[in-house]
Amino acid sequence: MTIREKEILEWIKENPLISQDELAKKAGIARSSIAVHISNLIRKGFIQGRGYVLQNQPYAVVIGGANLDIAGITSDTLILKDSNPGKLNFSLGGVGRNIADNLCRLDVKTELLTLLGNDYNGQNIKEQCQNLGIGMNYSPILENCSTSCYLSVLDEKGDMSVAISDMKIYDKMDISYIKEREHIIRGATVCIVDTNLPSETLLYIVENFDIPIFVDLVSTSKSLRVKDFIGKFHTIKPNKLEAEKLLDMNIKNDADLEFAASCFIKKGVKNVFISLGEEGVFYKNETKSGKLKSKKEIRVINATGAGDAFMAGIAYAYLQQLDIEEASKIGTAASIVAITSEETINKNMSIEFLESYKEDLI
Repeated sequence: MTIREKEILEWIKENPLISQDELAKKAGIARSSIAVHISNLIRKGFIQGRGYVLQNQPYAVVIGGANLDIAGITSDTLILKDSNPGKLNFSLGGVGRNIADNLCRLDVKTELLTLLGNDYNGQNIKEQCQNLGIGMNYSPILENCSTSCYLSVLDEKGDMSVAISDMKIYDKMDISYIKEREHIIRGATVCIVDTNLPSETLLYIVENFDIPIFVDLVSTSKSLRVKDFIGKFHTIKPNKLEAEKLLDMNIKNDADLEFAASCFIKKGVKNVFISLGEEGVFYKNETKSGKLKSKKEIRVINATGAGDAFMAGIAYAYLQQLDIEEASKIGTAASIVAITSEETINKNMSIEFLESYKEDLI
């Protein structure tokens, strides 16, 4: 935002019904110049259309991947190096997009910053996200680029056996990409990033934005992109293996979990959630720690979107100013909702649905 735009925005905040003629007199410039500044403020998201409706509703910004998910689900015991009977599911995916999708279903206003290719998948993702209510105004479609794609093979238990990802487009989410969207990030109440972004971009974000930044580590290999500055994030959600790699240690029991989480806290992290698969989650901050899981056996249909749903759940809890224990309950409930659906996103995801699952947590 320019100095002149800041000045005009302050006058509008003081009097939302002020006319462009009055603004022109205050600024000592032509009315046509005021019109240009107003247009720029609308384009940048600081005001919304005629009547100068100010953009003051709390919102989350998610910066990360959006792609086509192809999941192969075997109908019997998975046999490697052979053709397996089963079925293929095609759905919208990407860690960042999945988190944004779940947040919208939890009634959180959400902006997604990503990159899409100029192909059918890119156009479809953008259209479907907009239909869901995800803000896509700052996610361009790039010429001569392919939209990223994620192919996974699930075993008879619904757990991923192997996956291949084509995510080269995210190399273009560099520091200049972030600088061009600085205003929309600064205006957010919380920012969630995933490690599909280049390491230098992630470092720039945590060093230049004074808002809580949550990180989804995506995978063991990609988690290493933030290993040297993991303490700069407000909230992290590694699984046990990712935590081991980030801290160069083995986690064998609850005492090790407590120690590992303490190490992250000492580095500067405010909230730590270590996901443990069927064993639930271990959570810790400076004042409270604990372990949580479902007391009922959950039939896993597709575990692919569990982590993304958990992240959306704890981000929602943060926006509601809930403590870490309650955040763990909401995140765990969200992950359970996710794994009971064939698709990566459970269309039944809602605040009411989460409340029903929270009752079964111990």
